[in-house]
Amino acid sequence: MRIALAQLELSAEVSENLEAVKEAIARGAADGADLIVFPEATMKAFNTGRLDTVAHDSSEDFAREIAEFAQTKQVSVAVGMFRPADEVERDGKTRRRVYNSLLLAWPEEDGPGVEFYDKVHLFDAYGFRESDTVAPGTSQVVCDIPLADGSSVAIGLATCFDIRFPEQFVDLAGLGADVIVLPASWNDGHGKVQQWQTLVAARALDSTCFVAATGAARPGGAAKAGKAEGPTGVGHSMLVGPDGGVIASGGYDPQFIVADIDLADLARVRKEIPVLEIRHGD
Repeated sequence: MRIALAQLELSAEVSENLEAVKEAIARGAADGADLIVFPEATMKAFNTGRLDTVAHDSSEDFAREIAEFAQTKQVSVAVGMFRPADEVERDGKTRRRVYNSLLLAWPEEDGPGVEFYDKVHLFDAYGFRESDTVAPGTSQVVCDIPLADGSSVAIGLATCFDIRFPEQFVDLAGLGADVIVLPASWNDGHGKVQQWQTLVAARALDSTCFVAATGAARPGGAAKAGKAEGPTGVGHSMLVGPDGGVIASGGYDPQFIVADIDLADLARVRKEIPVLEIRHGD
């Protein structure tokens, strides 16, 4: 299986981000990718304006255009976006919240297959309160997508702050996931890149799954690395094997990373490290 990690620097404009996604899809398809993973909030970068407005005005068209374009290129994609959710009272005001959604789209004979995962664990940390503007999801999602050789692979979905909750990744493995995709728009600050790298590898080990973790590129690049701001990305996308080994990784700047994985490694690692069988005495 060939996986591409599209580490984009995101903008405030939905139309600009959509064009960048299409360019990356075309590139990934030309490179023979089976799956292209984009960052969290690919639709609109965090800290660039109201999410509810773009969710209500643009979410259906954004998802449809991506799914249809990916269908023409015969490639599967995972893309972070926002969808309308609910209304809540915050600080005496009524706020329209959105879902921090992950779109998974894959090619089928009669048109694209589409599934959404809504981020369960919200980023209420480091002085940021995602729950003020984002409603939590309630369900885990695992879907089969086709591969170029005619077989299929089970993809589990997670997003950014979910990575700090190992049970979610174990649950996805229990639902049959072979590969877990993890789009992110990570908050920068002291030690944050190291936390990200450690957590991605740890979740691969917990679940004995491949983890395809795509971070948004760091605005300003390495020159601003380590400054506490965001969550608008630190880059450092990673493709990690079920044994925790790093297969491919990136830096702070925009990158397009393509790497192959051997799905046969799943059975080997799960036989050598049968944590899914042993947990809770199962």
